[in-house]
Amino acid sequence: MREDGRFEVAAGSVTGRSHVLAGKPNQDAFAFRSGECGIVGVVCDGCGSGAHSEIGAAMGARVVASQVLREMEAGASIVEEATFERVRERLLVSLASVAQDMGVGHARGVAEFFLFTVLGVAISAERAVVFGVGDGMFVVGDEVVRLGPFPGNAPPYLGYGLSGAGPQFSIHRVLPASAITSVLVGTDGMADYDALAGAVIPGARGERVPPLRTFWSEDRYFRNVDAVRRSLSLVNREVTRPIWDERRIHKEPGLLEDDTTLLVVRRKKISAAA
Repeated sequence: MREDGRFEVAAGSVTGRSHVLAGKPNQDAFAFRSGECGIVGVVCDGCGSGAHSEIGAAMGARVVASQVLREMEAGASIVEEATFERVRERLLVSLASVAQDMGVGHARGVAEFFLFTVLGVAISAERAVVFGVGDGMFVVGDEVVRLGPFPGNAPPYLGYGLSGAGPQFSIHRVLPASAITSVLVGTDGMADYDALAGAVIPGARGERVPPLRTFWSEDRYFRNVDAVRRSLSLVNREVTRPIWDERRIHKEPGLLEDDTTLLVVRRKKISAAA
């Protein structure tokens, strides 16, 4: 695949503490696609009550990213609602086909597999947009925006469109592509991470949770594909150590209750040699 030469991507995900304790998998997912027409990055958060919503989240992230890029390659405008309506319709067709192949009815399939939120960024030659359905958070420049929480902790899910009227994509921000230096999109666990900035990392001997800006300002996240996950894992690891004088075990729990996923698109730096 030919890539957009203007931007680079860093992303990662970690299972939330509550999911680890309950024996649940990470129900978040992310995906990105790029071409000469631009770049797309997407994060998805599977519904916590869905038995296997990590499957829908993984599918949704990949299908949405691919279909938005397909629209861009066809010359569609990413600032028009009609573009994302076509993406939504094709996503639902894909999910319905998989549900049929799996041999599950729509009611069961939607509840168990296909409820997930979507939050993404797309950057074409001229425009950049943040789009999505449901909760999460994004950062553009100095603006930090949290979407949700929704009443009853029940965000809208695109999967509802499989069995009736479902929500449509919202375009949260539109900016000139030339104005973009970095954009972060994250699941709702990233809002919890943001609130933890400055807290002591478990077992790190005083090292503290870095602020959000480190994810787009530090080059290491773009040089090592696993760097984001490692940083999130440090914040969320559980550490136990003996206190011999008191004859007890001291436990420091991980700091992230919910699955936490982020994706950052950053403008590539111009090297001194250039």
